[in-house]
Amino acid sequence: MNVHTGVNTTDAERIRVLFVEDEFFIREWIAQSLSEQGFSVESATNAADALLHIARAPIDVLLTDINLPGGMDGTALARLAREMQPNLAVIYASARAATLRQEARVPGSMLLPKPYEPAVLGRLVAAAVRATPVAVPA
Repeated sequence: MNVHTGVNTTDAERIRVLFVEDEFFIREWIAQSLSEQGFSVESATNAADALLHIARAPIDVLLTDINLPGGMDGTALARLAREMQPNLAVIYASARAATLRQEARVPGSMLLPKPYEPAVLGRLVAAAVRATPVAVPA
């Protein structure tokens, strides 16, 4: 167990996170922090790159900024990512979190206002995976 976050390291090692953030220093800092907490972290700077990553390799959690460059924001990215992976846990992170309407979010998603502490984010990522419902084949 990571003493700083309370995240069980063996659980975190199995959690694959795609972090989508256009701000270089935030992206590097948070990706490194989540990696140090035991998560498997990949990062992207925009929605198009994120979708390419999801098409190549499954992920457990999409952690995305809302305001992204390139013509597609984090809400549109999350909707397309959910079409590709219906059970994907989604966490939106934004300084403008209070302005994101519930109907713009994918069902079951979480919202994290910026600024946030990496330790809190690690606990939220682990909780998001535990909270994601599993689809049952018909």
